[in-house]
Amino acid sequence: MFKLSLAASALVAATLAAPSQATGAFRDREDPAVVREWNTLAEGTIPTSAGPTLPRPYAMMHIAMFDAVNSIEGGYTAYRVRVPATRFASSEAAAAQAAHDVLVSLYPANAAKFDTALSTRLATIQPLRAQLGAQVGREVAKKILEWRAGDGWATPQTFTPPALPGIWQPTPPNFPAAAFVQAGHAKPFALPTPYYFLPRRPPALNSQEYADAVNEIKAIGGTTSTVRTDEQSLSAKLWASVGYKTNWGGAWNQVARFMTLRNNLSLIESARLFALVNVAMQDGVQTAQASKFVYQVWRPVTAIQQAARDGNDATTADAGWAPLLPTPPIQDYPSTHSALGAAAAVVLAQSFGSDNVPFTMASPSALPEAPARSFTSFTAAAKEDADSRVRAGLHFRFATTAGLQLGERIGQQALTHTLGPVNTR
Repeated sequence: MFKLSLAASALVAATLAAPSQATGAFRDREDPAVVREWNTLAEGTIPTSAGPTLPRPYAMMHIAMFDAVNSIEGGYTAYRVRVPATRFASSEAAAAQAAHDVLVSLYPANAAKFDTALSTRLATIQPLRAQLGAQVGREVAKKILEWRAGDGWATPQTFTPPALPGIWQPTPPNFPAAAFVQAGHAKPFALPTPYYFLPRRPPALNSQEYADAVNEIKAIGGTTSTVRTDEQSLSAKLWASVGYKTNWGGAWNQVARFMTLRNNLSLIESARLFALVNVAMQDGVQTAQASKFVYQVWRPVTAIQQAARDGNDATTADAGWAPLLPTPPIQDYPSTHSALGAAAAVVLAQSFGSDNVPFTMASPSALPEAPARSFTSFTAAAKEDADSRVRAGLHFRFATTAGLQLGERIGQQALTHTLGPVNTR
């Protein structure tokens, strides 16, 4: 840890203690709300079209915030970097500056909004402490941005599938090419490789498990389904972000905001929780996406329309079948939504010592017909997220089951291999 000289320390202490007209307006403690504030700003900025890279900017920002705060307060192993800092520096200012610099780098068109938020936050902190803290946040953000600059997500690749039964093909109505092919080559956050946790092989086309999955989604996931309830249709749209102002990563960040406020977490505890949740979610969706190119399973719309080609007597083709919601241009197995939700749920449950925590996910104004979603546990929310993909006609049941199992393992990996207390290492 960087140490000030005795003379410099005395000068800083005297400056902080000196009375002035302004000092009465400054807080005596660091405000943990800074983490929720920047998380909300990120949610309002990150495009929902980001797909499997959606949690990446959240993870980058929150890692920078945590490492900046931890550089000053200590107590945990750094995620990536720990820079020299003095105890007089404001960790609140460090967090705000780190978040600002990461988001400005990623979304420069929104720089004015981020500049205003930063200056407003720093104005509430004693100037010298704010200056020292901001310097720490600036240095940490620079290192985090350098670390992720060449992580592979900005290098698009192409994929041409073979025209075989069971293998993914571009889906109607526009038949776009496969997206996010680079997932298998990009650098994860807390895993050695994107294939560290590979799900089991999907069921064979001629198996009963496969037939059961096809027939289930054929009945409940189609546009003209008479089995799916209005509530299930609403759930499918909400989790899929159709008309939803936020996104599937933002939904779980909303839960994290609620939990930090409900449990009165300190600044470093809040920063740590958000870093863990978003690292787990990003590794969850990346692992699921990379696994899709290993197994290359066709989507339900293709499977049902071309069931005559699957060699399974228990399935029948329906050339006019269409899913409730548009099918994304990525393979079926495993479900990325399910992996992301389970990863977040595991981190939240273990961070607070119980899965059975009731909470409500507020209804977004952009989907006014959606009531607030209330759950009795984090797992229940993750399960509804996974179920919604079947009800939307987008994923087979075996894909959502595999995604949930995958997410649980990745959430546990994030908890046990990153950001541990220093006294247990």
